[in-house]
Amino acid sequence: MRDFRNYLTTADQEGRRQWLYPRKVQGRFFRARTWLSWLLLATMFVGPFIRINGSPLLLVNIVERKFVILGQIFWPQDMIMFAVALLVFITSILVFTAAFGRLWCGWTCPQTVLMEMVFRKIEYLIEGDSHQQRALDQAPWTPGKAAKKGAKHAIFLGLSFLFSNTLLAYIIGPEQLFQIITDSPARHLQGLTAMILFTLVFYAIFARFREQACTFICPYGRLQSTLLDENSIVVAYDYKRGEKCGPLRRDESAAQRQAAGNGDCIACHQCVVVCPTGIDIRNGTQMECVQCTACIDACDDVMDRVGRPRGLIRYASLNGIERGERLKVTPRLVGYTVVLLGLAFLLALLLFTRSEVQTLVLRAQGALFQKMPNGHYSNLYTVRVVNKTSREIPIELKLENDIGSLTVMGGDIIVAPQKQAETSVLIELNPSAMKPGTTPVVVGVYSQGRRLERLVTAFIGPRDDRNQ
Repeated sequence: MRDFRNYLTTADQEGRRQWLYPRKVQGRFFRARTWLSWLLLATMFVGPFIRINGSPLLLVNIVERKFVILGQIFWPQDMIMFAVALLVFITSILVFTAAFGRLWCGWTCPQTVLMEMVFRKIEYLIEGDSHQQRALDQAPWTPGKAAKKGAKHAIFLGLSFLFSNTLLAYIIGPEQLFQIITDSPARHLQGLTAMILFTLVFYAIFARFREQACTFICPYGRLQSTLLDENSIVVAYDYKRGEKCGPLRRDESAAQRQAAGNGDCIACHQCVVVCPTGIDIRNGTQMECVQCTACIDACDDVMDRVGRPRGLIRYASLNGIERGERLKVTPRLVGYTVVLLGLAFLLALLLFTRSEVQTLVLRAQGALFQKMPNGHYSNLYTVRVVNKTSREIPIELKLENDIGSLTVMGGDIIVAPQKQAETSVLIELNPSAMKPGTTPVVVGVYSQGRRLERLVTAFIGPRDDRNQ
């Protein structure tokens, strides 16, 4: 094993930034990540423009407190669903990390996908591989160096603008984004300011901050120390097979290396020079490791060239390396899974039983009960109906318990898409069906013969009708 370190690889002993120049990597895992990244990027760019039942695929409009997920519109009234969904998300991270480590970080995290599969590739294209980039940075300024640096940062800034606009489309919707772009900037100062700020943030992250977003800001690396155990699958170095490390001598056979006490690791440091966070995976699982598999591809390539089996660095658990065990289902993993399934069932139940409208029935403020000419008693109510969908909904109100009648004041109720309608309702009850003081009544909310909601409200009457 390497010497233990207690400092970040991206900073020196005095805390100054050490710039990383990871070498370009090729291999089966890199190809798989590339294909997945193209799929994720395509989904990201087309997402705001996909419509499901007239609603966007995804919209997170915090300003208007309107959220759309897979075409379903959610409002602040659905906050319980967001709370449960957040618990499902957090628990799924616990379960997934406990079983498979930081697979999310290396394969699907937006920071990793954009940095390694977009910005880093452009940097390789313009400035060359790691040794060429290092030489360029150390060289004096010339017109050629200025042209390369200027072209790279201009493209980075343009891509940051593109990504920031895509993010804004998910927040305010593509229609409002197009309006901000095409109208006079003076009419959309807030939107223009947000666009500029997002652009600068993206540019700063991918042009300068880079891997420090993972090591300094993201809490996932620190969280994994409490989630991983000896059975978690991580990107790991097989030290039993690799140690002790030593350079490969010309015409040295595997038997000769073994007799000399050397393992399969030939100390080529290729796993280090390709790492985007600058660590040595041979030190074991570390906070900075995002499990991007670059070290696996680099090591497999070296093993192929020296005639040794692949897998010196591979996906494995500590028990898998030390004892040859496969993934084991531990009691902690079972507990996490049970909690996750319970929360997922609760979320599914809330989603499937969610009404298309939300109706509120309140007694009219300051109104008392009235005795009608036919001897019945009446209460006046205010009804507010919120339409959560993107289509127009006609509403009918019915008195479910057969103890009186319900009359909608002002005609039929038709609620516009994503709007609310308010009207007054008069409920009359037969004195024989009333209880002294307060009588519960049930109001059904219907649309085209289908009941959407069932509400219970209180009907106020005299304490003793004989005295009225």
